[in-house]
Formats: sequence, C-alpha cells, structure tokens
Amino acid sequence: MGELHASWSEEIEAPIAEVFAIAADVPNSPQWQPSLNKVEVRETDAEGRATLVDTEADAKVKTTKQTLRFDYDEPTGMSWVQEEGDIKSLVGSWTFVELAPDRTKATYELRADPGRMLGMALRGPVEGKVKEFLTKGAAEGLKRAAESG
Repeated sequence: MGELHASWSEEIEAPIAEVFAIAADVPNSPQWQPSLNKVEVRETDAEGRATLVDTEADAKVKTTKQTLRFDYDEPTGMSWVQEEGDIKSLVGSWTFVELAPDRTKATYELRADPGRMLGMALRGPVEGKVKEFLTKGAAEGLKRAAESG
C-alpha cells in the first residue's frame, strides 16, 4: 500500500482569526478532535504556540504515536510533519479562507504512508472509513468548537 491522502472542508460560522486560534491551540485539540487521544508539548515558538509535540492518535485500526513539528501561517493556516513515529510518514495541514467577516472555510488535509504492516490493515473499505474518521472528524470538531464558543 502506498500513501494515503485525504481532506475534508467545513464552512464555519466564525471569523478566521477565531478559527485559527482554536486550531493553533494544539495542546487543547484533543477536546474537539476525535482522533487525538493525547498531546504533549515539547517545544514552543516566541508566541507560545506548540512547535514540537508528541501525540497519541486513534487511527481506527491501531493507536499510533508521533512526534510532530508544527509551522504556523496566521491566520490562513498551519502545517505539521512527523519527525518520528509509528507510521512511515505523516504530513498535515489546516487551510483557512475568509468567506465573510464571520464565515470561514476550513480544510483539513493529511498525507500519510502507514508503512507495510499498518498498510495491510488499511486495505479495502477500511481505508475509506479511516480517512473519513481522521479528516471529517477533525473538521467537524473544529466547526463545533468555533461555533459553540
């Protein structure tokens, strides 16, 4: 199995700055992102944002651990890349587009190479379910968090 690629977008009834602030609060993301079980911050930038974190994520077929390096482009997005972890490679991002002063389009995107062993577990219909769980869950969770705040 090769690389998995998935993305999900949601239109959120909140200003882009608020949506970005929620997504950029990486230590609290397990509160609204269903696939994240745990986040531990190892390094922060000058603004106090997490730049290196250890995570534990539910990949549906297995719980995985990753060390991720974050980069921020406030308020239009953020990205991360796995520095080490249980899967071969992982790159992700949030992209935010202001649709109106109080409306933002948020897109969550993941590219992952699960490696040979995990890849074998992700064949067939399971692959689609895992991709949807990871991306749709994050985007819908961010929408709920932004619209309820």
